[in-house]
Amino acid sequence: MATRDATGGFDPSGIDEEAWKDLKLQLEATIPNYDKVNKLMTFGQDKRWRRNVRNHATEGMNVLEVGCGPGSFSEDLVGLEVTCLDPSALMLKFAKERVDKARKSRGESPANYVEAIAENIPLPDDTFDMVFCLFSFRDFKDKKQGLTEIFRVLKPGGQLVICDAGKANWLHGFFGAIWMATIVQWMARFVTKDKNHPWKGLARTYTHYGSNGYYRKMMREVGYNDVQGRLLLPFGMASRFRGRKPQ
Repeated sequence: MATRDATGGFDPSGIDEEAWKDLKLQLEATIPNYDKVNKLMTFGQDKRWRRNVRNHATEGMNVLEVGCGPGSFSEDLVGLEVTCLDPSALMLKFAKERVDKARKSRGESPANYVEAIAENIPLPDDTFDMVFCLFSFRDFKDKKQGLTEIFRVLKPGGQLVICDAGKANWLHGFFGAIWMATIVQWMARFVTKDKNHPWKGLARTYTHYGSNGYYRKMMREVGYNDVQGRLLLPFGMASRFRGRKPQ
């Protein structure tokens, strides 16, 4: 992948190796305050967005979450066979404790856990009925390659659902970048009590994130059908993308 020095290693198509390694460490540093900061910065809408995405699955499906983080989404996947994938062993450790505790309380078997990057998923072709990405897509090193790997492990007719930062166009993104650089930074500092909190660096993943149209086009190029991507109301802070692998 070509260097992206002018943007600190970030652009809409992906992230340079060195910048991605730094980002991984920053993401791990968010774990103790992950849910609290997300709730504040989204005015509590993160829970609603997760429910919106979760409701695409039906009981009995075999599902994969790519970039599961500390398990905030997968812990509430009820009646499903669940695989959690993340490149961070530390994230998976927290996810396993959290997700399996929730599943045990419901009388369900433990989830499966895979330490890997989205661009190289060590799982068989045509395995999953549905794949979810919750605020992890913008952190892919190579977004097109990640979408290609997800396409491979989906069953024919299976669906990918992504929920990530909202950016309808450059103007909407401009105001979003201001929000990330000011209010979100203040909220993170308030919660963490640390002026050098990890969210300071994570703001770049939004600044250099592409528009909805950019990623809809990318999904179609990979081969997804029925591609959709729109802002989630009422605030337009997040976008939801959907696409299917042809039968």
